[in-house]
Amino acid sequence: MTPFDRPPVGMNLGRTAKLVAQAFDAALVEAGGTLPVWLTLLSVKSSKLANQRELAGMIGIQGATLTHHLNAMETQGLLTRRRDPVNRRVHLVELTEAGEAMFETLRKAALVFDKRLRVGLPDERLAEFAQVLAVLRANVES
Repeated sequence: MTPFDRPPVGMNLGRTAKLVAQAFDAALVEAGGTLPVWLTLLSVKSSKLANQRELAGMIGIQGATLTHHLNAMETQGLLTRRRDPVNRRVHLVELTEAGEAMFETLRKAALVFDKRLRVGLPDERLAEFAQVLAVLRANVES
C-alpha cells in the first residue's frame, strides 16, 4: 500500500471537521442561535465580567469581528457591555436574562448534538481519539 492509496490524514481530518462544523452550526441555528453566538455566550458564561480582548482570545477571532457579534447580541438583548471602572478603555461583557436563557437553549442543543456525534463510539475509543487529536495539534504547533 502506498501513501496515495488513502487520503492524507490532514485532508480526511479537514473534510470531517468541515462537515461536523456545518452540522453543529445547523443544530444551533435550529435552536435559534449560531456558532458565533454560542461561542460568545459560552465564553462570557465561563469567565465572569470578561473584557472584549479576553473574549476574542477565548473564541479565537479578531477583536473587530467580536465587536460586530457583540453589537448584534447587545441589540438582541442577550448581553450588556459597560466600561470597566478601573480602566475606562476596557468594556466588560455580561449576559442578560435573555442571554442566560439563550445560553441554556444552545447548551441543550450542543449536548444533543454531542450525543448524536458519539453514537457507536465507546468511551475508550473517544479517549484514544482525543489523544490522537492532541498529537496532531502538537505536530502542527511545533
